[in-house]
Amino acid sequence: MSTGVRRRMGVEERRQQLIGVALELFSQRSPDDVSIDEIASAAGISRPLVYHYFPGKLSLYEAALRRASDDLAARFAEPHEGPLGARLLRVMHRFFDFVDEHGPGFSALMRGGPAVPADGVRSRDHVSATNALIDSVRQAAYEQILAHLRVTEAPPRLELVVRSWISLVESTALIWLDGRRIPRAELELQLVHDFAALASVSAAYDEEMAALIGPVLKEEPADGPFGDLVGRLVALAS
Repeated sequence: MSTGVRRRMGVEERRQQLIGVALELFSQRSPDDVSIDEIASAAGISRPLVYHYFPGKLSLYEAALRRASDDLAARFAEPHEGPLGARLLRVMHRFFDFVDEHGPGFSALMRGGPAVPADGVRSRDHVSATNALIDSVRQAAYEQILAHLRVTEAPPRLELVVRSWISLVESTALIWLDGRRIPRAELELQLVHDFAALASVSAAYDEEMAALIGPVLKEEPADGPFGDLVGRLVALAS
């Protein structure tokens, strides 16, 4: 029979619990609207105890952002097997899973964090730290895409295509969160089509890009995402 005695958490275990609780609350509402009191209540501890583990809401928010950014970056990891279009579609599905589950927190991460932290004016160090987290997610996505293309050193046009596409994915997700007016599955497929279109247009202008992208496109099945794009374009032009 339970004695009702609550197990005492270690320091790191308690810190991780608070980060998880904060991340859950930040996923439901804008971080600006979540108070330390709410975080303490959800964690089942007192407000002063939260401050024992974190100096203030801003430091807790940054810790939650680090966990979220690590999770988001991991969504771009995908085995290098099978057609590229299908791989990218699975990546987009996992990416939008994160966006869907962590809407307000995702928006805050991409837009640089809370506007006015509860425990003081946003410092230059905070802005730099948040930007570094965002850049780490973008860089992880960039490196994953290059790995899928079997490229270690990207030529200028390929770097432009991949980084432009990553920016497009971010901005599309942020716009979609404002009302979710377009079916999610359609956007996921459209973004895979966008990658193929950007890469193909660049390849049409540059022999080096053509040599990189041509073999990838030839491996794509007719019933895959890239084949679907070709069918749609042919139908549009007919």
